[in-house]
Amino acid sequence: MKFLNKLEKTFGRYAIKGLMRYIVVLNVLGIFMTYLARPLYYDYLVLDFDKVMQGQVWRIITFLIPVDNVGNVIFFAIMTYFYYMIGNSLENAWGAFRFNLYFFSGVFFNIIAALILYFITGYSIAGSSLTTVCGTLFFAFAAMYPNMQFLFYFIIPIKAKYLAWFQGAMYIFNIVTIITQKQYFMVVPLLVSLANFFIFFLATRNYRKISPNEIKRKADFRRQMHTTGSQSNVTQFQGKSVVTRHKCAVCGKTEKDDDQLEFRFCSKCDGNYEYCMDHLFTHEHVHRP
Repeated sequence: MKFLNKLEKTFGRYAIKGLMRYIVVLNVLGIFMTYLARPLYYDYLVLDFDKVMQGQVWRIITFLIPVDNVGNVIFFAIMTYFYYMIGNSLENAWGAFRFNLYFFSGVFFNIIAALILYFITGYSIAGSSLTTVCGTLFFAFAAMYPNMQFLFYFIIPIKAKYLAWFQGAMYIFNIVTIITQKQYFMVVPLLVSLANFFIFFLATRNYRKISPNEIKRKADFRRQMHTTGSQSNVTQFQGKSVVTRHKCAVCGKTEKDDDQLEFRFCSKCDGNYEYCMDHLFTHEHVHRP
């Protein structure tokens, strides 16, 4: 997190605000080129590493235009709006710089995946990865807002965490299918393209709660509470020894004696002394010698 803070201080002013608006523009271009200019896309815009090495570096960005993923225009428009919404939510939560970093790292990892395939298979042309990058946006959104509900088919409410588990299961299914078909190298793009989410997930976990010092602190606290309770809050109730939450240091009354009794600690006494309301203002303050 400190590293990200330093990056944001140095490069934050270069972040693209409202990045998802530009992603919507790319999707609109995808619809246009799918039906009217598909040859133009494959001749000049697709990620062809042979052409990139010849100086056509714009292909590293223009390949994001989702020509091969349009399919049904209505469904594609709904998914575009869906990703626009969750992308804006992440930008509002993280800020423009961190959202840009997450999105473009997803693009970078997809390029790396395509480059690995290029060196393994010699196939230089890679299709759009925008859908995969947006898929990792949803994983991040579900990790931050797991209980956010979406209406499946505009009727059935489903929480984001369940949709994310389903999407993850589909990734696993695709990986298993590829392995059973013995196309092992095709697993690489699926794994590498999700690298930005794995990095995000691991980098945002709170590891302090599982640190040795924190575990020792909790154990000492439980031991102290157990010892304190067994010494001062043990009382006889219906012939049995029970540990109570509250016990007046003067009269010994507990919540077992009366559900309506209220108890308060005295800030002027040296130590954790608790009193019922009858003795809170009338007791003698305890002071250590």
